[in-house]
Amino acid sequence: MRFHRYRPRAWAAAVFVAVASLGAATLSPQAVAAPGPGAATQFAADVEDDGADCNVPDPGSTPSDSLLPDPFTKLDGSRVTAKSDWRCRRAEIKKMAEKTVYGTKPAKPQSVSGSVSRSSITVNVSDSGRSSSFSASVDLPSGSGPFPAVIVYGGFGADTSTIKAAGAAVISFDPFAVGREGTPRNNKQGAFYSVYGSNSSTGLLMAWAWGVSRIIDVIEQSDGSVLKAEGTGVTGCSRYGKGAFVAGAFDQRIALTMPIESGTGGAPVFRGIPRENGAQPLSSGYGEQPWLGDAFGSYTSDPSRLPVDTHEIVGMVAPRGLFIMENPHIDWLGAGSGSVAALGGAEIYKALGAGSNITYWSDIQDGNHCASRSEWRGPLQQHIQKYMLGTGSSTGTIRISSKKPGNLSQWRNWQTPTLTD
Repeated sequence: MRFHRYRPRAWAAAVFVAVASLGAATLSPQAVAAPGPGAATQFAADVEDDGADCNVPDPGSTPSDSLLPDPFTKLDGSRVTAKSDWRCRRAEIKKMAEKTVYGTKPAKPQSVSGSVSRSSITVNVSDSGRSSSFSASVDLPSGSGPFPAVIVYGGFGADTSTIKAAGAAVISFDPFAVGREGTPRNNKQGAFYSVYGSNSSTGLLMAWAWGVSRIIDVIEQSDGSVLKAEGTGVTGCSRYGKGAFVAGAFDQRIALTMPIESGTGGAPVFRGIPRENGAQPLSSGYGEQPWLGDAFGSYTSDPSRLPVDTHEIVGMVAPRGLFIMENPHIDWLGAGSGSVAALGGAEIYKALGAGSNITYWSDIQDGNHCASRSEWRGPLQQHIQKYMLGTGSSTGTIRISSKKPGNLSQWRNWQTPTLTD
């Protein structure tokens, strides 16, 4: 397996306020350097799942724990000691998350074909005698290309004009073509379920992530004259933010993941939601649409029984680029629990020497849901330049609003190890 490695040019960085610990965020809005000595380098794998060959035991049942699970303790009870250990530890987290939260993401189908033009992408898949297809539109920036592309869920994510101005194409992905909302759990519809069955226990978020992966497959198979597979990004807001978060976690070819205001079922830690005043309850997030896997229904009343939490899903993205954007002005979105997920996940980035590759930003003035925000415009362009174009070297930051602070020290009894190379 190879990793694409960009060595960006240095640029005039903003001044960040260093703090002694990222465990607490309880004062005024903060702009703190993301933890660790992570180099300003972007990594994206050549494969969808680098840990597919790892021998992952059946996790079985795990004891209840109101605190966040230790991401560095393996299923056999031993701790991660080397950076190379993370590959198969990530595979363990992936398996547990599929089993209890999202449902299974099948491996690449037996056949994936399609086409890429300057205006659209078509995707055709077949597996075990079943087939389906869907398409997405393409909007190119100025220039001759080929271009990296940001896959935008429902045309509703990070500001598309900023994406294009930064030099990346926009792929408008209709997730409902792959997994429709408004369907019962025993009769799910869309391209994913046409192949894997309408009674599949896999939820919509994972079905949508599968669709994103198939788009990347087609780009990889194209002649590369319009779009290039290296440096792919994904973004979405609200329910589409949930989708973008899952897509980036479960496909290691995605260089930059940008979920926005994802709420319950997205970035916020499940264990925090019941304790956060006004946040959408887990039962509501599970019942509103079949976003989460069917198995998650047994955990909505007691998330302490979950063997994983979303700080570890953040860690599944590491060491790739991650820019989490949240809105602290709407209680329903659970931004306090989102900041805990970011702080916990940042510890994984730190351990891997990639602390500068994660950004969390909830310190915003405009409280409208999914608004285009001036605070995010500059960082968005810088992230695209660094992770997708390889022409920048922005440093990640954790910038948490005082309206919805998170305190990691209240949520963990584990420490971040110093991993060997």
